[in-house]
Amino acid sequence: MMEVTFTCEECGSGIHVHPAKDAEKVQCTICSHEQEVTFDENHEKGILKDCPCCGRKDFYSQKDFNRKIGVMLFVLAAIGFVVVSTYYGWYGLLCFIGLWLFDVFLFSKLKHIAVCYKCNTIFRQVANIKEIPGFDHEMNDRIIYSDHDFGGKPLQH
Repeated sequence: MMEVTFTCEECGSGIHVHPAKDAEKVQCTICSHEQEVTFDENHEKGILKDCPCCGRKDFYSQKDFNRKIGVMLFVLAAIGFVVVSTYYGWYGLLCFIGLWLFDVFLFSKLKHIAVCYKCNTIFRQVANIKEIPGFDHEMNDRIIYSDHDFGGKPLQH
């Protein structure tokens, strides 16, 4: 079953729900703010065609990895590099090689998620995830800065 993570419009917290066709609102557990959603049969089946929050059809897929943890791991490797290279010279590079190997391992194990370009709603366990293309910077900029609606079609050059 698909899991949807909305971002609360009031406090920015994540609101985790499973789609239900009869649900009209979701409530934040932190600030109790309610926001409107529109689920349909496709959402209940795990098929992503349109966003239940903003109604857009433009999504991208990516690996399900917390960026804050990624930055923290890089900072720890950089600190390890400085400390180890101070005492042992070029052996400090082993910190970055270790981080790279850990990254390769994680990349092979993590699943894909879909994200709405417009409202950043996150969708996990999407049945049609292979149909959703990866992130496109130009598409993102056109949607965010000029409110362009691609209607679910990839950018054509």
